[in-house]
Amino acid sequence: MSRVPITGRLFWRLVPVRVRYLTDPACSWSWAFEPVVRRLQVEFGDELEWTLVMGGLARDYTASGGSDAAEEASSDGWAPYPWLMAHWLEVAAEGGMPCDPLLWRDAPLRSTYPACLAVRAAAEQAGDGGMAYLRAVREGLMCFRRRLDTTEALVEEARGAGLDRKRFRIDLGSHAIVEAFGSDLEEVRDVPDEARELGKVKGSGARERVPFPTLVFAGDGGTRRAIYGYRPYDEVRAAASAAGARPCDGAAPEPLVALRRLGRMATAEVAGVCELPGPRAAAELWRLASEWRVTRVPVLCGELWEAA
Repeated sequence: MSRVPITGRLFWRLVPVRVRYLTDPACSWSWAFEPVVRRLQVEFGDELEWTLVMGGLARDYTASGGSDAAEEASSDGWAPYPWLMAHWLEVAAEGGMPCDPLLWRDAPLRSTYPACLAVRAAAEQAGDGGMAYLRAVREGLMCFRRRLDTTEALVEEARGAGLDRKRFRIDLGSHAIVEAFGSDLEEVRDVPDEARELGKVKGSGARERVPFPTLVFAGDGGTRRAIYGYRPYDEVRAAASAAGARPCDGAAPEPLVALRRLGRMATAEVAGVCELPGPRAAAELWRLASEWRVTRVPVLCGELWEAA
């Protein structure tokens, strides 16, 4: 039994609501979903216990049948990398998150499997289950044009996430991590009937899987709610509440407080976490930047912000 502090009150809960987050480090829709994830973390706090499930989005982007991108690009008459550049821009326009699609011109990934294994290795030692490391890898891929599909590059990312790099390297090369990732692949490919009924199935044949991102909330007494694919915050919040999670008391944080607590964020994330309209969040961030209290981190298409 754990005592969970909530602003202004305390209560007892046997276990938090468990959240299984099915995703992939290079999934652009999961990157667009970051404002929802960040807001959930702030609004529900310790009421949610997160477990990352790595989806293996692309075994080999260049091979026929090696990824969804290869299949969709081929059907559209495109090569995978140009298709991915255009796809990232489309997702960014809808989700409002910054991106640098020139990754696919200058430093294209061959596979997302190494990054998936690396997140699994990070979870072995990180108190947050690998969430900070996943975020670091996502920023590197989505915003900073880093080719993160080699051991050395992924070990270097562990430094910024506060991990023991020596242990990380050992874990990354272990059979246990390969087996754990194999279990993750089985989970994402075991499509529930509920997802099929909703038409939420990606891929075909042996590559059939749930969409990314997918969140599965499991509460006391077997209560289960799932969100398949990119959805608005209110819908995700309702699923968390239906599974038994209770939001924390207190007002949403101010932008500077949020950046100090959560680290680097995009304008869309600040807007979500601080419950501000997008234009107001942007104006507040620029005001803080003019006072040298936050720093703008430019991205080819957009920007990130961090506390100064």
